[in-house]
Amino acid sequence: MKIYLAGPMTGYPELNFPAFHAEAARLRALGFDVVNPAELNAHSDGDWLACMRVDIKAAVDCDGIALLPGWEQSRGAPIEHNLIRDLGLRVFRAAHLIGLAGDMPVISQAAVVELVDTEAA
Repeated sequence: MKIYLAGPMTGYPELNFPAFHAEAARLRALGFDVVNPAELNAHSDGDWLACMRVDIKAAVDCDGIALLPGWEQSRGAPIEHNLIRDLGLRVFRAAHLIGLAGDMPVISQAAVVELVDTEAA
């Protein structure tokens, strides 16, 4: 499964690249094909719009999105989240992904509890 990693960058030390690289490594070890915007934009000049153009083009070619903590406060991640969701692709909190069974993501018990709690509200 090819998954796009999204989360906050602007305003974070080192643009939060260490968190992106760590989560990408974790997901790759589980078998995911990860598209990491920290890698896509590693040599950019930091221009937000230019980075988003690269990122969105890559994101739409993925099967879903994995969201890092703090994504809701990001300027770009909500745009990426809404686009992926509105295209009918899969949306996950990155921390909830714990494996792959074939091409199907395996999610943690915490994700199931969160889903049930959300639907009950």
